[in-house]
Amino acid sequence: MRGRRQFLMNTGALGLGIAANAGLPTSGSAAVEPHAGIAPLAAAGETPPAASGPAPMLATVLNRALPAVTLLSIRHAGGRETLGVKFDDGVLDVAQAAGLLGLSAPLTLEELLREGTWSQVEAVVAGTRSANLSQALVQENSITYGRLFSNPGKIVCVGLNYRKHAQEVGMPVPKVPVLFNKFNNSLAAHNTTIRLPPRDVSYKFDYETELLVVIGKHARNVSEADALDVVAGYCTANDFSARDLQLETGGQWMIGKTLDAFAPIGPYFVSAARVGDPNNLKIETHVNGEVRQSSNTNDFIFNVPQVISYISRHFALEPADIIYTGTPQGVILGMPPDKRVWLKAGDQIVSTIEKVGRLSFTLA
Repeated sequence: MRGRRQFLMNTGALGLGIAANAGLPTSGSAAVEPHAGIAPLAAAGETPPAASGPAPMLATVLNRALPAVTLLSIRHAGGRETLGVKFDDGVLDVAQAAGLLGLSAPLTLEELLREGTWSQVEAVVAGTRSANLSQALVQENSITYGRLFSNPGKIVCVGLNYRKHAQEVGMPVPKVPVLFNKFNNSLAAHNTTIRLPPRDVSYKFDYETELLVVIGKHARNVSEADALDVVAGYCTANDFSARDLQLETGGQWMIGKTLDAFAPIGPYFVSAARVGDPNNLKIETHVNGEVRQSSNTNDFIFNVPQVISYISRHFALEPADIIYTGTPQGVILGMPPDKRVWLKAGDQIVSTIEKVGRLSFTLA
């Protein structure tokens, strides 16, 4: 494993696998323009009907997408959360390095996505190397992880989006994506502790490991063929759920999904260039070391391009919006009633997605 000195000698823009001037598009560039030619939605693996009207067009792409890179959030004393770039032998603290160098740089992932300032991060990496700022490279096991997202414009969630999951809960396969939402109060970091509400509020707690899609460009009426072009990257997430509130209060899914810290995400944001195909990733959940969910995103009913296209027909998606894409079979709700043992204080949940990362949190 390389040490800090070797990192500073060998790591610059090229050390990240970055081409020169590979900036992230700003929120005003590479927008997907409205058009009438989007094909009607079909489930994953099915052929959509032919579209009518003119062929869809993308606005000129002024900047390139993010390179193959893994980012995280560092929580500092006092609660400040800032951007980090992950390397094999440590994490570059972008805020600290930028401050020491006197350079401007995005201090959070949301800022990076909205302002399209990846070239500034490249400059900080190169400046760190040139100035031998070894103090800006920290060991990952020494940091406290912060929230990757604290103020996304939208948290869109898709329900019943795996075929085997729909079967296990006894519900028909949806004809269109089932959408609901979470609010920002639910956002939490890797290694967080979720403090459960009193029993008279809720007690039927369940896990839902999900692939999180992170939007990197403005998109409205985007076609399925162009949908992945608006994706900045992916995260491992858990749509932690209170099933009694979700299903026993008149069908208000949202109330059972957005209690405080019910949306842990992390530890990493992995760029789309590094992940590749999001529709063929192994996905698992462990509870206290026991495998509960083990599946693959190839069981999606509506794959990532279809979900993005469908959402964007109804409202615009913006940089730093995030989409929970549904959970596979294996949830507690899918078990026979006499076999359901709801999660409780002291349980540890681990959500893992191939190429994206391992998210862990504890209940209290």
